[in-house]
Amino acid sequence: MVSAIIPARNEESSVARAVESVAAQAEVSEIIVVDDESTDATSAILAGLASRIPKLKILRTGGLPPGWVGKSYAVSLGAAAASGEWLLFTDADTYHYLGSTRRALTDAVDHDAVMVSYSPEQELGSFWERALIPMVYCRLAEKFSFSRVNDPSLPDAAANGQFLMILRDVYQRIGGHAAVSGEILEDVALARRVKLAGYRIYFTAPIGIVRTRMYRTFRDLWQGWTKNLYALLGGTGGRALLEVLSSAPWLEGTALILAPFLAFAAARRGAFHWVTESRYLFLYALAFLAGRHFRYGVSLYRNLYPVRYIEYYVPGVALYAAAVVASWWKSTRGAVVWKGREYPAGTS
Repeated sequence: MVSAIIPARNEESSVARAVESVAAQAEVSEIIVVDDESTDATSAILAGLASRIPKLKILRTGGLPPGWVGKSYAVSLGAAAASGEWLLFTDADTYHYLGSTRRALTDAVDHDAVMVSYSPEQELGSFWERALIPMVYCRLAEKFSFSRVNDPSLPDAAANGQFLMILRDVYQRIGGHAAVSGEILEDVALARRVKLAGYRIYFTAPIGIVRTRMYRTFRDLWQGWTKNLYALLGGTGGRALLEVLSSAPWLEGTALILAPFLAFAAARRGAFHWVTESRYLFLYALAFLAGRHFRYGVSLYRNLYPVRYIEYYVPGVALYAAAVVASWWKSTRGAVVWKGREYPAGTS
């Protein structure tokens, strides 16, 4: 019933777990892993898995054609070789709980949807992951509404490529990944085409269905989010600037914390009394930052993250603002680099 398609480019640390978790799904009749010119141990790991998982097939890309983003090309090869009624696109860093595919098929029926996508639970190991990733998802939650995406009368469309299941006939009808070959955010672009064609999408973030650890090093974390954020925020300089200003109240807080020192300078010139005025300004700055921390804690709770991650608020918002600026620069002035490939500014 379901063909699972997994692109893999240098995924030696996670591909075995991903493949084994998909293989455990009774509804998955075949698993097609597309080895995208891996230079680490990925190929050897896949060969070992294939020797004991009969439904696993391995394809190799053999080079990236002009005009294609690497992931889209890899999964397009997998889709062309698939035979299932449904195509499940997932990533090599994603773990599927037992019953996840059945849940997706049930959601497709219950919501009359031809595309079902889940935003996975996040596994966060390092300081950098805990600081930046919850901040990113809390900010995106204010911009992407599941209810609006799932409403067929509204144009809003989104999906997450770490778990994206689509009816094969519809996938072919909208042009598949060939129609979004140059898109950095191929999952969102594919969802737009589905909705523009008049079909229903069901997108949500369930618990106990699928989880992922996207980035294991700061370098990968930085490259991954600076690749995506500018496009996720709308792909315009104005929207990126507005996001930096609205998400960086730490700038205001920093200014308020510095206020006592500014007050001291003014007091020396006789503007006002240093001891009295600076004390109130400092207390106000602390109250301001405490309020911002509380607001972030509420956002963490609503987005199912541990509230204790509130301690990462200041570094998280600083990293997020910096990532938005870097993403804007790479997307409009420089180049996006991901998995050892470089995509010039202007790539969709």
